[in-house]
Amino acid sequence: MSHHPVTPQDIEKAIRNVADFPQPGIQFKDITPVLADARLFQGAIDLLTAHWQPGQVDAVVGIDARGFIFAAAAAVQLKAGFVPIRKKGKLPFKTYEQAYDLEYGSNTIAIHVDAVKPGSRVLLVDDLLATGGTAGAAASLLQKIGAQILEIDFLIELKFLEGRKRLPDNLPVRSLVAY
Repeated sequence: MSHHPVTPQDIEKAIRNVADFPQPGIQFKDITPVLADARLFQGAIDLLTAHWQPGQVDAVVGIDARGFIFAAAAAVQLKAGFVPIRKKGKLPFKTYEQAYDLEYGSNTIAIHVDAVKPGSRVLLVDDLLATGGTAGAAASLLQKIGAQILEIDFLIELKFLEGRKRLPDNLPVRSLVAY
């Protein structure tokens, strides 16, 4: 058993490509093999949090639903709080909502109005950057409640969809594996 640090290439090798899911023509990036391997999962969290030390981040914000997995683990590692951004109608307390466009139709996400204090230093984490619609809307919500977004991090980026264009210009965006 080798103990070299996990690299993005190790993670990429473990991501399973599932053709025609959830519909024909889509190449689904299945992250479950990464999550099932303790070393790779820990390595992915190490890489996602590499730029930060405990005390530098107040909260890690995860986007419904797979983003929760990485954001929650990153929050524990950074000794920070975890904040969920959820699909509309899922959060019980008062929320801010942000609508965004999808290829067909639109969607709305929400955050509790008191999820972070104004000026809080946050990382925004999701599993996948595709068109950038969800992450862009999430960044808008965080800015609305006065959070200071330090970085937006993704496990996977589908570069050909140019999702970075829908994220705020002034924010660092990082992905571990790009297609």
